[in-house]
Amino acid sequence: MPDIPAPFGVFVRLAMALMMGGAVAWIYARTLRNGAPATLGPTLVLLAVLIAMVTQVIGDNVARAFSLVGALSIVRFRTVVRDTRDTAFVIFAVVEGMAAGAQNIAVALTGLVLTGLAAFLMAARQPVAPAPIFVLRLKAAAGIDLDRAASSALGSGGKLVAIASVRQGAGVEATYEFPLTRPAQQVMDELNRIDGIQDVRIESRDWEKE
Repeated sequence: MPDIPAPFGVFVRLAMALMMGGAVAWIYARTLRNGAPATLGPTLVLLAVLIAMVTQVIGDNVARAFSLVGALSIVRFRTVVRDTRDTAFVIFAVVEGMAAGAQNIAVALTGLVLTGLAAFLMAARQPVAPAPIFVLRLKAAAGIDLDRAASSALGSGGKLVAIASVRQGAGVEATYEFPLTRPAQQVMDELNRIDGIQDVRIESRDWEKE
């Protein structure tokens, strides 16, 4: 019969995995590019704890390891990872959970320090990404200076890409591309306050690809 870890030993290993997962999530959040939301953080913490549990369940039993792989193979993960950096942090959390579950403190702490240091160094060398490009569609009555209205709301970053008359010349519709550097609602409110503007629409330039 395999050795059964004492409840206190199990608790210590899972608590260690929880701390390691929390540290991985903290490093992930602190090294994000351009303040992107840290949506993966809680998953990293839970993943480290679950992997530590799996490591203790398997132990040195090879048959149990293969059984677990077969059981997990029926699970299908369809979430697309947009940033390969997220994949690296998932592996980071998995390894930290395995080390904690195997009670290998030296590997867990050394890996945490060195990988965390590498993450911070690479984050410091990352160039600042440009602001995302959005499309502004304006409809207004004829005679309204849309270029002036758009420049007042968009600044110098706005670029006219199309303009057309509508309603048999009674109105005009223009399309601009611009970097979104402030809340879209604020831009819309500013444009809607201009007399003659009838419709304001802002959309992502790549929305069809998402």
